[in-house]
Amino acid sequence: MNHEIHEKHERKEKILFKDESYRIQGAIFGVYREMGCGFLEAVYQECLEKELAMCDIPFVSQPELGLIYKGEKLAQKYRPDIICYDQIIIELKAVKEISAIHKAQLMNYLKASKMKLGLLVNFNHYPKVEIIRIVL
Repeated sequence: MNHEIHEKHERKEKILFKDESYRIQGAIFGVYREMGCGFLEAVYQECLEKELAMCDIPFVSQPELGLIYKGEKLAQKYRPDIICYDQIIIELKAVKEISAIHKAQLMNYLKASKMKLGLLVNFNHYPKVEIIRIVL
Protein backbone atom coordinates (compact mmCIF):
# COMPACT_ATOMS: atom_id res chain seq x y z
CA MET A 1 0.00 0.00 0.00
CA ASN A 2 2.76 2.49 0.92
CA HIS A 3 4.53 1.68 -2.35
CA GLU A 4 1.32 2.48 -4.27
CA ILE A 5 0.98 5.84 -2.53
CA HIS A 6 4.64 6.59 -3.24
CA GLU A 7 4.17 5.79 -6.95
CA LYS A 8 1.15 8.12 -7.14
CA HIS A 9 3.17 10.86 -5.43
CA GLU A 10 6.04 10.38 -7.88
CA ARG A 11 3.67 10.64 -10.83
CA LYS A 12 2.28 13.91 -9.48
CA GLU A 13 5.79 15.31 -9.18
CA LYS A 14 6.48 14.57 -12.84
CA ILE A 15 3.84 16.98 -14.16
CA LEU A 16 5.85 19.75 -15.77
CA PHE A 17 4.89 23.27 -14.61
CA LYS A 18 1.82 21.90 -12.85
CA ASP A 19 0.82 25.05 -10.92
CA GLU A 20 1.52 27.38 -13.83
CA SER A 21 -0.46 25.16 -16.21
CA TYR A 22 -3.37 25.04 -13.78
CA ARG A 23 -3.52 28.85 -13.64
CA ILE A 24 -3.24 29.19 -17.43
CA GLN A 25 -6.00 26.64 -17.95
CA GLY A 26 -8.20 28.55 -15.51
CA ALA A 27 -7.75 31.65 -17.67
CA ILE A 28 -8.54 29.65 -20.81
CA PHE A 29 -11.71 28.25 -19.23
CA GLY A 30 -12.69 31.78 -18.18
CA VAL A 31 -12.48 32.99 -21.78
CA TYR A 32 -14.50 30.03 -23.03
CA ARG A 33 -17.20 30.50 -20.38
CA GLU A 34 -17.56 34.14 -21.41
CA MET A 35 -17.22 33.84 -25.21
CA GLY A 36 -18.13 30.25 -26.10
CA CYS A 37 -17.12 28.91 -29.49
CA GLY A 38 -17.56 30.35 -32.97
CA PHE A 39 -15.22 33.36 -33.09
CA LEU A 40 -12.00 33.77 -35.02
CA GLU A 41 -8.66 33.02 -33.38
CA ALA A 42 -7.77 36.72 -33.10
CA VAL A 43 -10.79 37.30 -30.84
CA TYR A 44 -9.72 34.52 -28.48
CA GLN A 45 -6.14 35.81 -28.55
CA GLU A 46 -7.25 39.24 -27.37
CA CYS A 47 -9.63 37.82 -24.75
CA LEU A 48 -6.98 35.46 -23.38
CA GLU A 49 -4.45 38.29 -23.14
CA LYS A 50 -6.96 40.27 -21.06
CA GLU A 51 -7.76 37.24 -18.89
CA LEU A 52 -4.08 36.42 -18.29
CA ALA A 53 -3.47 40.03 -17.24
CA MET A 54 -6.49 39.95 -14.88
CA CYS A 55 -5.15 36.72 -13.34
CA ASP A 56 -1.64 38.20 -12.92
CA ILE A 57 -0.13 35.52 -15.14
CA PRO A 58 3.07 36.80 -16.77
CA PHE A 59 2.94 36.53 -20.56
CA VAL A 60 4.26 37.91 -23.81
CA SER A 61 1.97 38.06 -26.83
CA GLN A 62 3.32 36.99 -30.21
CA PRO A 63 7.01 37.44 -29.42
CA GLU A 64 9.36 37.29 -32.39
CA LEU A 65 11.73 34.36 -31.91
CA GLY A 66 14.71 33.45 -34.04
CA LEU A 67 15.37 30.22 -35.89
CA ILE A 68 18.65 28.42 -36.45
CA TYR A 69 19.43 26.12 -39.35
CA LYS A 70 22.60 24.00 -39.09
CA GLY A 71 24.14 26.48 -36.69
CA GLU A 72 23.25 29.60 -38.67
CA LYS A 73 20.59 32.18 -37.79
CA LEU A 74 17.79 32.51 -40.29
CA ALA A 75 16.28 35.81 -41.39
CA GLN A 76 12.85 34.20 -40.91
CA LYS A 77 11.35 34.42 -37.44
CA TYR A 78 8.39 32.72 -35.86
CA ARG A 79 5.78 34.08 -33.51
CA PRO A 80 4.07 31.75 -31.07
CA ASP A 81 0.69 33.12 -29.98
CA ILE A 82 1.58 33.53 -26.31
CA ILE A 83 4.43 32.58 -24.00
CA CYS A 84 3.57 32.42 -20.29
CA TYR A 85 6.05 32.39 -17.42
CA ASP A 86 8.89 32.65 -19.98
CA GLN A 87 8.63 28.88 -20.45
CA ILE A 88 5.19 27.72 -21.64
CA ILE A 89 4.05 28.22 -25.24
CA ILE A 90 0.32 28.68 -25.79
CA GLU A 91 -0.79 28.02 -29.36
CA LEU A 92 -4.37 29.07 -30.07
CA LYS A 93 -6.70 27.61 -32.66
CA ALA A 94 -10.33 28.15 -33.62
CA VAL A 95 -10.89 25.10 -35.80
CA LYS A 96 -13.39 22.26 -36.10
CA GLU A 97 -10.80 19.81 -34.78
CA ILE A 98 -7.12 19.70 -33.90
CA SER A 99 -5.08 17.92 -36.57
CA ALA A 100 -1.63 16.37 -36.61
CA ILE A 101 -0.27 19.48 -38.36
CA HIS A 102 -1.37 21.68 -35.43
CA LYS A 103 0.45 19.38 -33.01
CA ALA A 104 3.53 19.33 -35.25
CA GLN A 105 3.53 23.14 -35.39
CA LEU A 106 3.60 23.40 -31.59
CA MET A 107 6.26 20.69 -31.33
CA ASN A 108 8.44 22.63 -33.78
CA TYR A 109 7.93 25.82 -31.76
CA LEU A 110 9.01 23.97 -28.63
CA LYS A 111 12.10 22.53 -30.32
CA ALA A 112 13.10 25.86 -31.84
CA SER A 113 12.64 27.74 -28.55
CA LYS A 114 14.13 24.96 -26.39
CA MET A 115 11.05 25.16 -24.18
CA LYS A 116 9.61 21.98 -22.74
CA LEU A 117 5.85 22.57 -22.46
CA GLY A 118 3.22 23.77 -24.88
CA LEU A 119 -0.55 24.02 -24.61
CA LEU A 120 -2.51 23.64 -27.83
CA VAL A 121 -5.89 25.30 -27.31
CA ASN A 122 -8.90 24.94 -29.60
CA PHE A 123 -11.66 27.40 -28.74
CA ASN A 124 -14.01 26.12 -31.47
CA HIS A 125 -14.48 22.76 -29.79
CA TYR A 126 -17.95 22.09 -28.43
CA PRO A 127 -19.20 21.63 -25.70
CA LYS A 128 -15.95 22.73 -24.04
CA VAL A 129 -12.59 24.19 -24.98
CA GLU A 130 -9.99 21.59 -25.99
CA ILE A 131 -6.52 21.79 -24.40
CA ILE A 132 -3.73 19.44 -25.42
CA ARG A 133 -0.49 19.38 -23.39
CA ILE A 134 2.64 18.71 -25.41
CA VAL A 135 5.82 18.02 -23.48
CA LEU A 136 9.25 17.58 -25.06
